[in-house]
Amino acid sequence: MKFNDLSAFSAAAILFAVIPAAAQTQPAPQPYKIVKTIPLGEGERWDYATFDPSANRVYVAHGDHVTVVDAGMGTIIGQIGTLPGGTHGIGISIENSVGYTDDGKAGLATSFDLKTLKLGNPIPTAPDADGIIFDPVSRHMFVINGDSGSVTVIDPKTNSALLNISIGAGLEAAVADGKGRLFVDGAENHDIVSIDTRTNRVAAHFPMPGCVRPHGIAVDADMRRLFATCVNKVMIVVDADNGTNIATLPIGGGSDGAAFDPVRKRAFSSNGEGTITIVQEKGANDFAVLATVPTMQSARTIAIDPGTGRLFLPAADIAKIDPPAAPGGRPHVTYVPGSLKLLVLEPQLSDR
Repeated sequence: MKFNDLSAFSAAAILFAVIPAAAQTQPAPQPYKIVKTIPLGEGERWDYATFDPSANRVYVAHGDHVTVVDAGMGTIIGQIGTLPGGTHGIGISIENSVGYTDDGKAGLATSFDLKTLKLGNPIPTAPDADGIIFDPVSRHMFVINGDSGSVTVIDPKTNSALLNISIGAGLEAAVADGKGRLFVDGAENHDIVSIDTRTNRVAAHFPMPGCVRPHGIAVDADMRRLFATCVNKVMIVVDADNGTNIATLPIGGGSDGAAFDPVRKRAFSSNGEGTITIVQEKGANDFAVLATVPTMQSARTIAIDPGTGRLFLPAADIAKIDPPAAPGGRPHVTYVPGSLKLLVLEPQLSDR
């Protein structure tokens, strides 16, 4: 997962009408609020956060390791690593008591024990091993090898790679619908790749003409709707069965993650500019932006507790931003050492 569009978060000036102060309209309360900030320590290059509802844990991949957080207590349980080439994704298999993370540079995925957090034997995948998704239907792990344009299928029961699914173009994030489909952002071809997890074959490509380089993806498995966040500041809503583009909604800049709340029927885009865009699903073909909630500049990836609706976003303090070295390149961001933290946002009482 790569961050391509970091833009500063700036507040707009508010002009008050010349009326008595008591009559001035108060700003509407935000539906989500930062309730906790958990320091994560060294390793300011971060990527995915993954929530494990069975243990109420959040796993954050950053630097050369993964930090494990007790979501209830807000404390650090331990560290997983080291993996010198940098960690990116985290997948959890409860029935096998193992998780997986990766060494992206080396093109490896490595299991870890959920109790001891000790690493197992590495499994070759492909260069730029990135996101890792557990599929409950096949009970396999799917490793998204971004720049390599492939997906490695791992059987956690035997801790072995079964095969590589070749896509042939650069990939980003993925999500499983729990019904036998894995959906992968086709960052290079601006589409969504649908994979049948029972056969490990590509079932379809869903083009998104209005999307430039999708980075985040989430799914409403019941309503059969996908939510892809794109670097051109839009979220595309896609029919998960036939690929129809249903809606295009504005989001903030620098989105690198998406999530869906199945209770409140809301899709989220975590934006590196320092906001979350919240999209309300009113019906199968009816979507609207509910709110834009301030977070923290650099908070670009996201995980959700689907039971409580809590949101988890890693972020770090920015020391400076240097312009791209070449036209069209990415700005170089320098973070304050040791400033990485996990923001915990909670829906407010009126929205629970």
